[in-house]
Amino acid sequence: MTDGTGAAGSGPGRPGSVEWVLPAEPGAVRVVRSQVREALERWGLAPLGDMTVLLVSELVTNALRHASGPIGVRMYARRERAAGDPVLLVEVSDPLTDPPRERVATPEDESGRGLQLVARSALRWGARAGATGKTVWFELALPG
Repeated sequence: MTDGTGAAGSGPGRPGSVEWVLPAEPGAVRVVRSQVREALERWGLAPLGDMTVLLVSELVTNALRHASGPIGVRMYARRERAAGDPVLLVEVSDPLTDPPRERVATPEDESGRGLQLVARSALRWGARAGATGKTVWFELALPG
């Protein structure tokens, strides 16, 4: 992953890919929100900004709460294999190997709704284990 400075293989109005490595610090959420929105605007995908920023924020916040090392964020456009529908794929990686657990939050709970929000808002989402942690991902439909 890069140091968070930018895009690989992209240009104005042309989706490519971006990767960031964020420190496990509270300010990481604010930083990634801004970077995700800027990348989507560069690619001409500003209409996806609010939802993408919200879901990335939830996953990065989860990583901050449960993991202690750097957090990787990767975002790129791709064609869905089966249907050929274009999607925006976003991945958030952290060094914790435990899989994410979707829980049911009560009205009184101040947290616990992040994965529910991802599950209900994304076309698809999931998680996979890696050699040094896990990656939680989601897909959103590209406009057009």
